Amino acid sequence: MTALTLSTAAAPGLRADAIVIGVVKGAEGPVVAPGAEAVDKAYDGKLAGVLETLGAAGAEGEVTKLPAPAGFKAPLVVAVGLGAEPEKDAGFDAEALRKAAGVAARALTGTKKAAFALPLTDAADAGAVAEGVLLGAYSFDTYKESAAASGRGARAKNGKGPLAEAALLGGKPRDRAYKAAIERATAVVEELNRARDLVNTPPNDLNPEAFAAIAQAAAKEHGIKVQVLDEKALVKGGYGGILGVGAGSASGPRLVKLSYTSSKADKHLAFVGKGITYDSGGISLKPAGHNETMKCDMSGAAAVFAAVVAAARLGLEVNVTGWLALAENMPSGSATRPGDVLRMYSGKTVEVLNTDAEGRLVLADALWAASEEKPDAIVDVATLTGAMMLALGSRTFGIMANDEAFRSAVHEAAEEVGEPAWPMPLPEHLRKGMDSPTADIANMGERMGGGLVAGLFLREFVGEGITWAHLDIAGPAFNEGGPFGYTPKGGTGTAVRTLVRLAELTAAGDLG
Repeated sequence: MTALTLSTAAAPGLRADAIVIGVVKGAEGPVVAPGAEAVDKAYDGKLAGVLETLGAAGAEGEVTKLPAPAGFKAPLVVAVGLGAEPEKDAGFDAEALRKAAGVAARALTGTKKAAFALPLTDAADAGAVAEGVLLGAYSFDTYKESAAASGRGARAKNGKGPLAEAALLGGKPRDRAYKAAIERATAVVEELNRARDLVNTPPNDLNPEAFAAIAQAAAKEHGIKVQVLDEKALVKGGYGGILGVGAGSASGPRLVKLSYTSSKADKHLAFVGKGITYDSGGISLKPAGHNETMKCDMSGAAAVFAAVVAAARLGLEVNVTGWLALAENMPSGSATRPGDVLRMYSGKTVEVLNTDAEGRLVLADALWAASEEKPDAIVDVATLTGAMMLALGSRTFGIMANDEAFRSAVHEAAEEVGEPAWPMPLPEHLRKGMDSPTADIANMGERMGGGLVAGLFLREFVGEGITWAHLDIAGPAFNEGGPFGYTPKGGTGTAVRTLVRLAELTAAGDLG
């Protein structure tokens, strides 16, 4: 991953391959952002005019490259758009800094060192820029020929690796707050990028057993207690949902429990992740064109895994338990059929009307297991429904909860860290559609409002009196389009930062 340093050096004398500066969209044209004063001075104060001549406007995501002025040791200046000029004395939005830094990092693929002269007014700004750089510099090329030939696992299509080093100019290397901000950004993004790697790994290399082994290794490294339930243990425990979904696959299911504990904690959060390492739809087979990206159906479990490890690395004063409900949903002679009835871990029975509504089945068992420990709150994360994508698009996840205040708190945390989300209701009238003449509940209900129906189903498996929220990340978990901001093509790692922020707020006593 890109190495980060804080630097008090002046831009002209810094040995680097490029100097990154910010440009904002002013009322009368582009305006050079604070942090780049030395660069602007070297252009005799006319840098904004030069950029405008080159077509720059300061719009978000815009990149303009130009030769560095005489006397600079770096040969290149990279001007990146920050979007609209902020109100006077308002400062720059953290997400604008993240996006700009991420765009610049992507534009500098193959570069050894870049100096980032973006606006840094405090440690929080430094943390935002650091996150943007590390997120934007991500690449996944493990399976590319160039990577295999070089023995390196993170190389671009053209054989060039990501930006190797980033120096944040205007940073304060000896300031505790600045150092802490960089350390936090590094820990969180390293784990988020690990989640991206998992999502991007093809399903022939990442089945439930392999995922569980990766979790075990990380837990050992970071002092996290881990428990893995294999098929025999799941049968003995009565985990009918997870077993039912995994019944058609040659790769057996797993339930992984990761427990991070702090001696100073008096609060306990439980995170539950859907981990379908490949989703064919089972007997209710998906139509052609809908299978190709189904390796991403374990994004929720990847996010939960990453968040627990990040909490441990940050030493947060809160107990965090992660539950990874892992299975592969395949059609075969042993697969669960539409019409079958499963007895869940909670004791309730579920009539399976559609085997492609499998995520809610594995989550139901994990939610009940999490509830048995009586945590202060449970948050589940899942690529659960196409209906949520129809409602909110491909960049926003939905939030449902059994407590409006908690739903609002989760939404605020998501927006704070730059993960677009939207609160969704749980309409009681939709519950009746899941009534079954055969079992306690069916795994399908009304077609309209399918994402909300799924949330209502999950609510049935949350212990009484426990605060709970459900994040349906079906849209933003996997980016099938081109990269934007600090978001790559493929696995995005969405929800990791929201979960970490919830853990931080809980540790600080600011979340309920």
